[in-house]
Formats: sequence, structure tokens, C-alpha cells
Amino acid sequence: MRSFSLIFKQFSRSVLLIAGFAFLGFSAYAQGDAAKGEAIFKAKCTTCHKIDSKLIGPALGPTVTDETDDKWLTHWIENNQALIAAKDPKALKIYNEYNQSGMTVFGELTDGDVANILAYVRTTWKTMQAAPKPGAGTQVAAETGPSDLVIYALIGVIVLAIIIILVLNKVIATLERLLSKNKDFVFEDEAVEVVAVDRLAGIKKLAKNKKFVFFALLCGTLALGSWTWVTMWNTNVHQGYQPVQPIKFPHDLHAGAMKIDCQYCHSGAYKSKNASIPSLNVCMNCHKVVKTESPEIHKIYDALGYDPQTQKYDSTKARPIQWVRIHNLPDFAYFNHSQHVKVAGLKCQTCHGPVQTMKEVYQYSPLTMKWCIQCHKRTDVNTKGNAYYENMIAVHDLIKQGKKVSEAAMGGIECGKCHY
Repeated sequence: MRSFSLIFKQFSRSVLLIAGFAFLGFSAYAQGDAAKGEAIFKAKCTTCHKIDSKLIGPALGPTVTDETDDKWLTHWIENNQALIAAKDPKALKIYNEYNQSGMTVFGELTDGDVANILAYVRTTWKTMQAAPKPGAGTQVAAETGPSDLVIYALIGVIVLAIIIILVLNKVIATLERLLSKNKDFVFEDEAVEVVAVDRLAGIKKLAKNKKFVFFALLCGTLALGSWTWVTMWNTNVHQGYQPVQPIKFPHDLHAGAMKIDCQYCHSGAYKSKNASIPSLNVCMNCHKVVKTESPEIHKIYDALGYDPQTQKYDSTKARPIQWVRIHNLPDFAYFNHSQHVKVAGLKCQTCHGPVQTMKEVYQYSPLTMKWCIQCHKRTDVNTKGNAYYENMIAVHDLIKQGKKVSEAAMGGIECGKCHY
């Protein structure tokens, strides 16, 4: 019986070890979120690429699947120009194959975004490959990865294995105690005295087991620490925030279908720190005659004190629209729209996402310090034809010549240096 106990303990340890490796292996497999990757792919990639066929660029399905170096793919997608400038052989081959047509630099994408895109492309390509060809008599099941049922089943098997091991250990310990007290078993037809059983005996025994208590405390500490870390890490991160606005303004209609430039309404983005909220008079440039029957347009009329019948304004009835701010930065963070839009030449979608497809605008990017720093590290500065950098070069030349340079030459008297 003692040898059987040792064998069973070794077997239980093996079961737990295998179950742990299986769970870790499944976790490692589940890298990249294909659902999130689909949204990014449709917003960023569909202009030039298809998964199963060549468009402007190559078919991404076979290309991404054949290329197993995800680190290189990440660098290529985020900043292919840097790889080309570094004379990377793979990058130069692609660059020359497509007549030296440069691919768009996606400096706004994080490594996680690229991993999601790759997961979506590979999953979709496998599904296309597994789909039955026209005329084929048999259907092939598409490989879409493990389902939620598989995950729950795996967790259930692990929990069940642990319960069985604990129960069998209890049975073995009971049998060993009986064998130590009674060397021989005598079966007699006599009344058996009913003894009260302490149902909490097992729990009390586990509470006295120092190894079990240490393991339970360790698991609890790790779980609590992980929850605390995730909670603190996401504090003040409002990605996906979509408040209800007083007027339902469809950006997908104005910026998407109508192709109205963002700066027609948000004119401050090109010349000032703030993008600015458009005046209702900008709306009236069109809606004095367009969609005058719409209830949402009548909210504009009410706010302006405008009577569409007489086409006159009554300033006594005018009141401001209480728009709800979506993109909020901390007071200690300074962001200047004109530096990014005018100087750097970035598109509004770089930070605000595919606004032209949004029925209602929401916060697309996390707007965290890490997200901004990643973009700044990957974005190349274009100094050609830029008056600011040309002035800096002239100042540096004066310093090299040993001439005096005042703070004013370095932009020290610009209003934004002190007043923001």
C-alpha cells in the first residue's frame, strides 16, 4: 500500500504538470486578436491589399503566412522606409519588385496592433484555403482556432483532475491508517456503530498543511497583484469612450460620403493648439437649405434662435450647444494640433482613427504616454522646406562660428513658450 501511495503521488504530479503545460501552451497559441485585427485591416490596409489576390500590393494571405519572422514584419509595417534606408535585403527586394513604390508608413500602429493584423490575415487565409473549391464533393472544415468551448473544457479537465487527486489522496491516507491499526480484516455479521463524521475535517487538515497554505497564499497574491496591476495600468485610459452628444452628427456622412475635409469644421487644427469646436454658423452654410426637415437640424435652429419660415435670427432665444468632450488629456500634458497637422503633415486619422466611417465619434487611440512615445520614435522628421528647422540650422552654424546667439533666435519670444 505504501508503494502504491508513492506511485499515485508521482502520477498526480505528472497529471498536474501536463495540465499546466497544456494550459500554458494554449495561452501561447492565443497570441493576437483576429477580431481587433480585422477592424484595423479594413481601416488601414484594404486600399492597397487583398488577402487572396494582388491589388496594388501583394496578396497578404500567402505573403504573411510564408514569412515566419513576425519581428521583421512588424518593422516593415510600422516603418518600411527605415528598413529600406538600412539596406535590408528583404525590404530592398520588395521595394525593387514593385518599381520602388513606397508603402505607407504606419507609425501610429503599436506592436500589438500589428500582431492583431497578422492574426486576422493568417486566420482568414487558412479559412479560405480550407474552404471547398467549386465542384468539389466534400466539405473541409475551416480552421478558425480554438473555440470558447475548448477553453472551458480544458479548464474543466484541469479542475476535475485536481479534485480527483485530492479525493484519492484522502482515500489512500484513510486506508493506510486502517492498515496500521488493524493488521487483519475480520468480517462478522454484527451491528455497526454509527460514528459522527466531521465534515470539516478535510478542510481543517488542509489548513494545517503548510505547503498547501503557502501555495494558496501564493496564488492569491499573484491573482490580486495581477488585478491591481491591470487596474492601475488602465487608470485614466478611456479608449472606446463614446458619450451621447446633444446633436447626432454623423461623421460617416459628412467626412465619409460627402468627402468634407476635417478642417472645414475644425479649422483650428491647422493653425493653433486646439482643433476647436465649429461654430453653428458653419453648419448653417449648408443646412439653411439642406435637410431643413430633420429634427437634428432643428436643434441647431433652436440653439441659434433661427426661424426657418422667416429666415431671421432672434438673439434672445440663442443658447450654446453643450457638446461633450471626447478626447481628454491630463492638464500636465501639452499637445499642439498645428505642430502635428501643419508641421509634421499628419492626417487626423493618425490619432482619431477612421472618423470617416464612424456614425458617432469615439476615442479610437489610447492617448497614453507610451502610445505617443512609440509614434515619436517611429516617425521620421522631414526637415526639407521647413522654416523652423532651416532657422535652427542657421542658428547652429552661427554657434559653430563662435558668434553670439540670442534666445529670441531660438524661438524664446513665441507666445506658446509661456502661455499655453
